[in-house]
Amino acid sequence: MRPVDHVLRVFTDADGRFGNFLGIFLDTGDWTDEFCQSRAHDLGFSETVFVDDIRTGRIRIFTPTVKLGFAGHPTVGAAWLIDHLGHEVHTLECEVGTVYSVATQLGATVLADPAWSPPIDLTQVASPEVVDSYRPWEGSHEYVWAWIDEARGIVRARAFVDEVGIEEDEATGSAAILLAAHLNRALRIHQGVGSRIDVGPTHTGKVALSGDVKLDR
Repeated sequence: MRPVDHVLRVFTDADGRFGNFLGIFLDTGDWTDEFCQSRAHDLGFSETVFVDDIRTGRIRIFTPTVKLGFAGHPTVGAAWLIDHLGHEVHTLECEVGTVYSVATQLGATVLADPAWSPPIDLTQVASPEVVDSYRPWEGSHEYVWAWIDEARGIVRARAFVDEVGIEEDEATGSAAILLAAHLNRALRIHQGVGSRIDVGPTHTGKVALSGDVKLDR
């Protein structure tokens, strides 16, 4: 069976460490959803992207158990990789519609409607220490966060989305989008072991989601 074409880490820190693993398969236009789902399950990353047409940016996104119309770290990672491979594409075509994107040498930014994000409970707790010690409930779908520095918009967060086959997600762009929209302000989020997400609302009603990307293989 064909191995995954590329493995990235999305939302790394400034030194290229940490980040959320993302598998990307190319030229998958003739693959069925059922086959893509089986490959995503076998690969085991929180999400896997299938690039059906690299020239138009048409993609599909799967967790190990379900297909998603939109997700944050897969679109940031796919936008960066398509640019890295030499294709000048400024939009991604997802199940939800058109996602505008821009890539740099270090990473990418996507513009997303908060309504595209899968629903998740935003749970504010008293301190980063409470976030670090938090224990989720079985079947949870929860983004637990606390201020590190409220004046500067710096947040500590963890995500538990057991309901879609992800016990704990290292870096969750879609939840970051919802949090920025809820608070109506720009944020730098430190999530998981050491990942870094930048996110903030725009005057269009959409939210800009940015992060650095590292190509592992």
